[in-house]
Amino acid sequence: MTARALVVAAPASGSGKTTFATGLMAALRRRGTAVAPFKVGPDYIDPGYHALATGRPGRNLDPVLVGEHRIRPLARHGSVGAGIAVVEGVMGLFDGRLHDGAGSTAQVAGLLGAPVVLVVDVRGQSRSLAALLHGFRSFSPDVVIGGVVLNRVGSPRHEDVLRAAADEVGLPVLGALPRRDALAVPSRHLGLVTAAEHGAAAHAAVDAMAELVAAHVDLDAVVALATPLPPGSAWDPAVETAYDDPRARRARLARTGSPTRAHREPDSRAPGARLARTESPTRAHGEPDSRGVVGVFGGAAFTFGYAEHVELLEAAGARVVVVDPLRDEGLPAGIGGLVLPGGFPEEHAAALGANRPLRDAVRELARAGAPVHAECAGLLYLCESLDGAPMCGVLPARAAMGERLILGYRDAVALGDSALFATGERVAGHEFHRCTVAPRAGADPAWAWRGADPEGWRAGGVHASFLHTHPAGHPGAVRRFVRRATSRSPHRGATLQ
Repeated sequence: MTARALVVAAPASGSGKTTFATGLMAALRRRGTAVAPFKVGPDYIDPGYHALATGRPGRNLDPVLVGEHRIRPLARHGSVGAGIAVVEGVMGLFDGRLHDGAGSTAQVAGLLGAPVVLVVDVRGQSRSLAALLHGFRSFSPDVVIGGVVLNRVGSPRHEDVLRAAADEVGLPVLGALPRRDALAVPSRHLGLVTAAEHGAAAHAAVDAMAELVAAHVDLDAVVALATPLPPGSAWDPAVETAYDDPRARRARLARTGSPTRAHREPDSRAPGARLARTESPTRAHGEPDSRGVVGVFGGAAFTFGYAEHVELLEAAGARVVVVDPLRDEGLPAGIGGLVLPGGFPEEHAAALGANRPLRDAVRELARAGAPVHAECAGLLYLCESLDGAPMCGVLPARAAMGERLILGYRDAVALGDSALFATGERVAGHEFHRCTVAPRAGADPAWAWRGADPEGWRAGGVHASFLHTHPAGHPGAVRRFVRRATSRSPHRGATLQ
């Protein structure tokens, strides 16, 4: 059965999208509906709350980072087994990349053919709501606004006036949420505190959002707005990792005319292909898993990642083991490669620095030539120090919190071959940090983009940078990484307790 979808948007950030979207997801789940959660754009925090609300991985839909052509397949992939997909937008409805608006909530809604529920912070306005709704509804013919949710309503009289204003432009009011300051989730310099760090309080916040939405929103009317996702194939990590690196693809295209497989290559979509990649039938009888081990940092300090990354690693032939550097003092036995995603290491610098056994193990792994993929927080962890706390010392650089928020999409080019990318390969990435490293780059930088000096490090098997990339947009990089991780002698490591 094809899932139905709707998009939650707002006129601007801070209007209450996350409260409504997360509460809607949780309220629908309580009614027995399987909900597939999505977030527009390169947001790593809201999906954590979505996961708590739905019991499913929170996923991102970002046309800039993965390409427009992957949005529908990724939505279908993330919606398998769900009755409804709820897509929380980013910023205001039409806000995206500064120079062209790409990656906006409106663009994603158009690609999915899904209606928009507009959440409006109505503090300080009454009949002016009609003008606001009229403007948003008429701005783009590609966006269908199906209804409005009034947020932070002051009184029953205020609600009556606002409903009348919405009636003037023919938009149904699906719900009216009263002012509830107690629902605020703690924030810090990059946004909300992550669900992994907020612990029991995060669960309590999600429960409160669910109760608020269930009490003040017509859930049946909201669900009735949702429309089926467009037909087509779902994104498949096994198919994606069957591709070679960009140079091999170009050579094959010239040779065969096919951008995907040479004519004599097996079709990885054939029955049993996924089983062969990710789940050996012999292991069902207790035999050991012979796949190469790739460690992925997780826990409260490293929460910025994409669900598709692990799926691609596994489809490419890796056995993924999560390492929590706030708890684990060693790397898994047999490790061949390590992924250090983004997060908030600056909030846990002292604890990370105190875990010397793990820092030593990571340094030993990197010096042995194993592929290490580090983005943002991972880069900081590989430095000599972070705000004075000792880190791994893999890179000859020091990291510190800065005053200025660095934020935005980057069109980057790889400055040399690495465990992930080929020289000259172009990627769309995203920066989101306040930290700085000195120096900015090593002798062999990772990236260059217009208007900035070269950035990041390529050293041995290490590829470290502030740039976040979405692996679904560059599956060849994952395949290349796993090949290198599994072709070298496994690192002995230390068994995790």
